[in-house]
Amino acid sequence: MNSPTNDDDEDQGEIFLDESDIIHEIAVDDEDLPDADDEAGSDDAEDVEEADDSMHIFTGHTGHKDSVSSLAFSTDGQLLASGSFDGLVQIWDINSGNLKCALEGPGAGIEWVRWHPKGHLVLAGSEDSTVWMWNADKSAYLNMFSGHGSSVTCGDFTPDGKTICTGSDDATLRIWNPRSGENIHVVKGHPYHTEGLTCLTIASDSTLALTGSKDSSVHIVNIITGKVVSSLSAHSDSIECIGLALSSPWAATGSMDQKLIVWDLQHSLPRCTCDHEEGVACLSWLGASKYVATGCVDGKVRVWDSLSGDCMRTFSGHSDAIQSLAVSANGEFLVSVSLDGTARVFEIAEFR
Repeated sequence: MNSPTNDDDEDQGEIFLDESDIIHEIAVDDEDLPDADDEAGSDDAEDVEEADDSMHIFTGHTGHKDSVSSLAFSTDGQLLASGSFDGLVQIWDINSGNLKCALEGPGAGIEWVRWHPKGHLVLAGSEDSTVWMWNADKSAYLNMFSGHGSSVTCGDFTPDGKTICTGSDDATLRIWNPRSGENIHVVKGHPYHTEGLTCLTIASDSTLALTGSKDSSVHIVNIITGKVVSSLSAHSDSIECIGLALSSPWAATGSMDQKLIVWDLQHSLPRCTCDHEEGVACLSWLGASKYVATGCVDGKVRVWDSLSGDCMRTFSGHSDAIQSLAVSANGEFLVSVSLDGTARVFEIAEFR
């Protein structure tokens, strides 16, 4: 072994070769230890290359002309839809990895994409205040839903496939008949949100919609009556994402206040709070497990235990804010898209 050549290294003491040479042990918190990359000798932390935990990267070949804003797997796992700020929704065949078709219509960027629970119908909300529905198998336009007064920031089919719920920056929730295009309910005004909606999720029995807003509140709406039935209050900044657990009466919300909160819906109270270093932009429950994945403004994807509130894993690789997360149908992979222009695949089989 070469002896130290730098005088500064002498201050660190001799190098011990076996346990009998140890004089004293000092416990050091892992967080106090430098990253391995920092020991490589770079003087500038900005120059240290970030670790990349992804197993596959899609970059520059998406066919989109702007950043991808949203991803969604079809219920059967055969197709992946990508929505972009270029106004296009592209459909990808999972088995071949090839582009199946591009769906056009919206006059501005796509905010989100969702699939019908029982077929290959895809729904997308646009910045031009409209919502579009297509048949992905036939690359065919089916319907356009118009009525919102601003960008349609969130939406989905109900799990029974019979209704569509959409939320907008105009601070309203609209409930639609997907076949006729009829607007069944418009939820707005007191006691509903005072600022634009940012996210929504729908209960498995298709009766309740949970919506989050820039006003930092979450409201629960009866889809059948269009009435607000409950509210969740604990965040201090804009709610950016929301999701319901499949195996328990819990919801998860992520906010620009740098917190993920897991809620007990039976009592409308927080179960646990998971602190992040920056704002939480998107989340996804990992199947029917107890784990929740979050995508953050700092470019990290984190997996949390919803029972303990502990962070189980942090995935690195992206260099800018995460826009959207999607879990593969078999529960083995998590796909993230970022403002850095890439989509990355992370292995999550251990969290099923």
